[in-house]
Amino acid sequence: MLRRTSVRTGGMATGAAFAGSLWQGAAHATPLRARGPYGPLGPPDANGVALPAGFTSGIVARTGRRVGGVLWHPAPDGGACFPDGDGWIYVSNSEIPLLGGATAIVFGPGGDVRGAYRILSGTNLNCAGGRTPWNTWLSCEEIPRGRVFECDPYGSRAAMPRLAMGRFKHEAAACDPDRQVVYLTEDEPDGCFYRFRPTHWGDLTAGRLDVLCAPSGTGAVTWQRVPNPAAPLEATRHQIDAARHFDGGEGCHYADGVCFFTTKGDNRVWGYDAENERLEIVYDVDAPLNGVDDITGAPGGDLYIAGDGGDMKINLITPDRVVTPFLRVDGHPRSEITGPAFSPDGSRLYFSSQRGARGDAAGTDGVTYEVSGPFRR
Repeated sequence: MLRRTSVRTGGMATGAAFAGSLWQGAAHATPLRARGPYGPLGPPDANGVALPAGFTSGIVARTGRRVGGVLWHPAPDGGACFPDGDGWIYVSNSEIPLLGGATAIVFGPGGDVRGAYRILSGTNLNCAGGRTPWNTWLSCEEIPRGRVFECDPYGSRAAMPRLAMGRFKHEAAACDPDRQVVYLTEDEPDGCFYRFRPTHWGDLTAGRLDVLCAPSGTGAVTWQRVPNPAAPLEATRHQIDAARHFDGGEGCHYADGVCFFTTKGDNRVWGYDAENERLEIVYDVDAPLNGVDDITGAPGGDLYIAGDGGDMKINLITPDRVVTPFLRVDGHPRSEITGPAFSPDGSRLYFSSQRGARGDAAGTDGVTYEVSGPFRR
């Protein structure tokens, strides 16, 4: 079982309360379905977003249109927020071939756009990623032998590839400052779950890449070093016979001792108890979560999980196991929800409809939204 932990406060910590009270039952626990903390969804607003009472949506950016002086990229994907003086920054990846990269939008204290700029260019299918405790953005390429790029959301330093983190079909990353490791998911039908142990915490240029090893079930796990993270001849996921394989690794989020990650092939949410080195299944049924994808946490302890199944919802799981829709985007049947991330104070949630209403594969109709309201903090 996932351990009982205390709530931590300060900085950008999110989801701490969630880990402290989660799943004190069997590994294959079935979450309760009940009315969520915000009540039912209302009718779609002028932006086509259905929300609980008290919440409002706005459109921040559209693909091909200028925001803060730059053209917003196609196929917006993984994202994160960073503090910036009296405001904040939202960073978003672009999941398109060859051009990819990431863009940052700077917001003032009232949520007004102050500017925008590219922080990464010329990369390939940048899908998800993760924020580091030292306020950089890890942008991950979702291609065979893909790379992780460490980017400066403030636009002062050039992005750098972190090749020691392995060459594989990267999806998401989540930093564990307690054990000073970075967890990594792999979007393959037989992908693995990795941890990167940098030689010096805060410097990702060198270190050791491990793969999680376990039987096909849940419970205690071990880690083994990947012999060749560069993988020129043999994929990282095939280098260790005992490696545990997962059906399409997606989002990844660390909170107070537990790393949560999703697998789209079997529609599961997993929890890795890092202190006790145990693997649990947090969510293992089809409805209401369909096509689990990216995942983030709110300061109040709730997990927010984006859907990649065509229903265009963000669902939440509360610490007391209530699973409920939080929002729905109507009129985008061939798109998916991407990049959920909270502002540093937890008052605003950003996310995108990657392909928008037109739903074309190139993502030329992507829309990035902001939701504000009485989020639990």
